Amino acid sequence: MSQQNPGNLENLQQIQAGEKTVYLLGTAHVSQQSVDDVQQAVEQIRPDTICVELCPSRYQTLVHPDVWKNTDIYQVIKENKALFLLAQLGLSAFYRKIGQKLGVKPGAEMLEGVRQAERTGADLVLADRDVNITLKRVWGSLSMWGKFKLLMQLLAGMVFPGDIKKEDIEKLKKKDQLQVVMDEFSRSFPQIQKSLIDERDQYLAHKIAESPGKTILVIVGAGHIPGITTYLDQDIDIGPLTEMPGKAVWPTIIKWGIPLVIIGLLVLGFVTQGAQHSVQSIYIWILVNGLCSALAVSLALAHPYTIMAAFVAAPLTSLNPTMAAGWIAGLVQAWVKKPLVSDLEHLPKAFTSIKAFWMNPVCRILLVVVLANQGSVLGTFVAGTWIFTRVF
Repeated sequence: MSQQNPGNLENLQQIQAGEKTVYLLGTAHVSQQSVDDVQQAVEQIRPDTICVELCPSRYQTLVHPDVWKNTDIYQVIKENKALFLLAQLGLSAFYRKIGQKLGVKPGAEMLEGVRQAERTGADLVLADRDVNITLKRVWGSLSMWGKFKLLMQLLAGMVFPGDIKKEDIEKLKKKDQLQVVMDEFSRSFPQIQKSLIDERDQYLAHKIAESPGKTILVIVGAGHIPGITTYLDQDIDIGPLTEMPGKAVWPTIIKWGIPLVIIGLLVLGFVTQGAQHSVQSIYIWILVNGLCSALAVSLALAHPYTIMAAFVAAPLTSLNPTMAAGWIAGLVQAWVKKPLVSDLEHLPKAFTSIKAFWMNPVCRILLVVVLANQGSVLGTFVAGTWIFTRVF
């Protein structure tokens, strides 16, 4: 496999892989220069196939930016995807803010690749792995502390990003700086490196290698080029790369173990200290667990019915591993304050300010789900510890 840098495009590399000539064009995800580079590369190369760093779901989001209005909020709650949707919206807001600074729509270079494929008749290949698989594999690779740390960074840096300096934007345009960003992220979360970067490099390389045509133009973020170059001439089995992560045993043990421990403590208290002691422990369980979840939901300015639902649901769902307080509270909030189509359409814009975020009914429902669950977890810990100390 030979490499060279053809033409006058700084971020374009030519690789000879067997009978195929592959051109790797490194881009920044928010850069007018990258859009211009795509146009110039197509004119210069006249490719048979154009591969873009998109999966079908991200392609649909770019091509149909109003897809948010079709969001089924009830399905999001039932499938326990509220937190993932919040993270995805936060990331979109981060890129959108940079795009506003530059006057370029995030993902414009990928859209330009799609348009050029349509214009020239080249085959279009969506070469990236499904974003949902990537997110779940990243999430599954993290410890409980790692998940908390990642969420805090996402919330702090993406959901409500501060002003972006001009020099930071300029750095994002440069190939070497993009690689630095990836390296820095991997240092903060070394276990993410495999799922977020290495596996996707392998997947992209496989999709490129099996693409039709003899002249292939690949449009990817510049940080992926070293990995793709490494894996392009290797025989890669993408089966394991597309599998959902297996569930760890210890969360299941904890999920079922805590209710058993609480029930065991209540029974032990009844046997050793009498019925009155157990009744008092039950009151503690109900009040502490319910109040923690209700107070957490109140932070989202939830409807009074939702707050009541969280109070009632938390003590019960904490003892039932098949349910969650957030599901019930979220469904009640969605029922009493059913989102309008306009609320869903404005969902991406809700991340432009704290006020807009808090006032959007859809964001409030997602917050209710997350906060009710977190409040219930806190209540379980506090009430469980209190009951334990009373028994022993």
